[in-house]
Amino acid sequence: MDYVYAILPWVLIFGIFWFFLIRPQRKQKKEHQQMLDNLKSGDSVVTIGGIKGKVIKIKDNNIKIRVSSNVDIDLVKNAIARVVDNTEVTTEEE
Repeated sequence: MDYVYAILPWVLIFGIFWFFLIRPQRKQKKEHQQMLDNLKSGDSVVTIGGIKGKVIKIKDNNIKIRVSSNVDIDLVKNAIARVVDNTEVTTEEE
């Protein structure tokens, strides 16, 4: 019975660790994946490197964004950090 009292604090610490660290990280990852799945052409995005642009083509796990007139960048979808309001992104359209 003494071993139960010895293990109980460790189980409690793990439970608190999971609740405050692992659970929110999983939730954030799920929301990011949902955002990537809902991307469509014309969306304004910011990459993980801070590059702003408009989505012009999506194919499987690849995405092409226009950052300026005649300047397109090919990226993997996971390089997109967030979708932004169209007023935040200033790209030159032809």
